[in-house]
Amino acid sequence: MTLDRLRAYRRTLLDEELRASYWRRLVQGRRDLLRADSRPGDHDAVRRVLTEERALGGRQVVLMLHPDGGIPILPKLPELWASGVDELDDAERAALFAGLANAESVLSSYREALHTRLDRATADLVARYHEDPRLCLVALPSAG
Repeated sequence: MTLDRLRAYRRTLLDEELRASYWRRLVQGRRDLLRADSRPGDHDAVRRVLTEERALGGRQVVLMLHPDGGIPILPKLPELWASGVDELDDAERAALFAGLANAESVLSSYREALHTRLDRATADLVARYHEDPRLCLVALPSAG
């Protein structure tokens, strides 16, 4: 793979990881609301879920609020996110919770695979730069 193609491939992986992370956060938020047993208009439950302190472990990245392009990993993900349930129907709530939990699992596995590919592409890029440091300069604007 050429250096330009490797850089483009790595950028594509980064973009796809942002999309997968975005959807995973949406799914987790919806699931957390169901877990908190919130009902429509239950502002206290929403506040508890959204302000819950979470461990700051893991990678921190600049988040895109509305990722562009790309098709969700799960074909019905937008419908799952937007689906409504009868607030008093425990069976519907349980089915939605199970669907969200499954989606989160699939998205987590997909992200893990993306991270593996991203790590390999980054290692290849670093190895090329180590072999010939002048290749790094191609990314810098030229003084013309």
